[in-house]
Amino acid sequence: MTVLEGIQKSTEFLAKKGVESPRLQAELLLAHVLKPPRMKLYLNFERVLTQPETDTIRELVKRRSLREPLQHIVGSTSFCGLEIAVNRSVLVPRPETEILAELGWKWLEEKRQTESGKAETISDPGSLTALDFGTGSGCIAIALAVKCPDAKLTALDVSAEALEIARQNAGRNGVAERIEFLRADGLGGLPDGIQFDILISNPPYIPSAEIEALEPEVRDYDPRSALDGGLDGLNFYRGFAKDAPPFLKANGRIMLEFGDGQGDAIRKIFEEQNWIVEAIREDYTQRQRILIARR
Repeated sequence: MTVLEGIQKSTEFLAKKGVESPRLQAELLLAHVLKPPRMKLYLNFERVLTQPETDTIRELVKRRSLREPLQHIVGSTSFCGLEIAVNRSVLVPRPETEILAELGWKWLEEKRQTESGKAETISDPGSLTALDFGTGSGCIAIALAVKCPDAKLTALDVSAEALEIARQNAGRNGVAERIEFLRADGLGGLPDGIQFDILISNPPYIPSAEIEALEPEVRDYDPRSALDGGLDGLNFYRGFAKDAPPFLKANGRIMLEFGDGQGDAIRKIFEEQNWIVEAIREDYTQRQRILIARR
């Protein structure tokens, strides 16, 4: 079987199983086994696959046909250009969360530039701080640490398994020394008196009753604790609105991702707790996705 035949047969098989973008999925699986970048497959269509390669590809395609996420099969995903390992213990990062991370590091960089331009220039280059609540794979904290070398990060999660993956990812991306990993169930688990310039999070926001209707890749493989936002999906936002103020420095920001159609309700939740909603940003599909608020 040639590379092209492998792509074609795999594509047909995945399409019959209802896998989205079957050709792309087939190409990515073959590239994972054969090791060249996906686009180089087009230069090797006539190459004959060895029997071990054929057997491995068939096994991976079978796993994908059963709706196991591609990211779990290959062991990692790309987030803001960084390689992030993922497994069943953590949520697979979504493209819209890259927007959240980018907003976070741009705000920190602007704050650093503003403060360094003052007469009373900050003496401690690590005085900028950020909390990534529910860090999961660590993708947001790691992206902020990479993009903001002066900032110190705290990555909080209730799951010991998730924190271990996050630590490994931080080490892989060279920022482990600037991220403190903390196991805690909610903001109440933070040390007394600690404050941050920014609190950033992609919290669980799926209403409990809607989880069973999600795509199998999400429903059956992402940890339920990273999905379930309670009866209406807004439990964590109520907690943030009420509990976050003591943990934000003066002129700090909170940035939170949320689900489709939740923008108005979340704005109301925060305004009722005397927050100033600075902006609600859209994702790549022009859906409201990220709340930015301050006190």
